[in-house]
Amino acid sequence: MIASLVAAPTFATFVLASLILAITPGPAVVYIVTRTLADGRRAGLASVGGIALGNLGNAAVAAFGLAMVIAASAVAFLVVKWVGAAYLVYLGVQALRSKPVAPAAESPHRAVAPARLFRDGFFVALLNPKTALFFAALLPQFVQPGTAPLVQTLGLACTFVTIAMCTDSVYVFAAGGLAAGLRRRVSARPYGRYVSAATFIGLGVYAALAQPRAVK
Repeated sequence: MIASLVAAPTFATFVLASLILAITPGPAVVYIVTRTLADGRRAGLASVGGIALGNLGNAAVAAFGLAMVIAASAVAFLVVKWVGAAYLVYLGVQALRSKPVAPAAESPHRAVAPARLFRDGFFVALLNPKTALFFAALLPQFVQPGTAPLVQTLGLACTFVTIAMCTDSVYVFAAGGLAAGLRRRVSARPYGRYVSAATFIGLGVYAALAQPRAVK
């Protein structure tokens, strides 16, 4: 349904960018892998589910807010779009300047119930203001004004969260088989932040060069 409202090239760009951002190792991936290595795949999947639901909550808030902005004023939406593009470039610069994320050190502990891991992941993701800002910056770059803005923004948000949930689940299953080798790869290699930086900056440039158009 969302693909019918957003131009095919635009939607394809969004899916590609979402996949790159989701699969690039970051704090969430390191947390999920560490939890899987410590407590098993069931714990890892519970964490993935909680984080996904929390992210979806932030995405929904951003989607409703953007839909109201689009309905209120085309000029206001354009301002939000450009501010969002600038923020994406800022995220790219910050990614370049950041140090590689290290996993938590292993220590003896009691296994945590999956329900608690789900709850913790949900609240950590939902109450993270950076997540809400990320969606508020990303979604406007792919919305086509004049064509069901709320459906577009919610659809794009759900698409991103679904992609991230799938890639995170792949990390969980891989962590169960590759164990410490995957952990070292996720935490020690600096390439992840370069990929993230290039993607964020590329999205900002894409927003600056793309011309808004309505889907017929």
